[in-house]
Amino acid sequence: MTEADRRRWDERYAGLEPASVDAIQPPGFLLPHLDVIPTTGRALELACGRGLGTIWLARRGLDAWGLDVSAVAIGQARELAAHSGTGNSCRFDVVDLDDGLPAGPPVDVILCHKFRDRRLDRAIIDRLARGGILAITALSEVDAAPGPFRATPGELPAAFADLELLAAGEGGGQAWLLARA
Repeated sequence: MTEADRRRWDERYAGLEPASVDAIQPPGFLLPHLDVIPTTGRALELACGRGLGTIWLARRGLDAWGLDVSAVAIGQARELAAHSGTGNSCRFDVVDLDDGLPAGPPVDVILCHKFRDRRLDRAIIDRLARGGILAITALSEVDAAPGPFRATPGELPAAFADLELLAAGEGGGQAWLLARA
């Protein structure tokens, strides 16, 4: 990521009100599928922003690691984790995912909420432990204008065809997928 992009993300997060503990909820696309999200093991959230998904996973009982390019967002995530009582089961690091996924053990859950980088698809699949769950949502061209960061129709199921598809959908400018390794 360019330094200008990194600064733009830092400025965006610096302009937001701090997230409250009450804001820690599962991403909406997961609500009908909470029964397939594990309550033990390891989780990895890509582009975690202020850490709401990572902290939610930690509250479920997972050891969760959130990654984001914005140091401001990561600082806010660490504060929220401390206030939510999950500081011991959450780890947050500033990582530029343009460089790929950082090294680490296989994980039981990968959450990518409103983030899509096609270059990471193979690394995401490879990082999942046997039986691990991928939960991904991204902007989509379905019912929206095309764009470089929008998934094309059917892109997520095709990209993750090596996994067992549990559920997927697209529309209203969003695409999502839930799959098992």
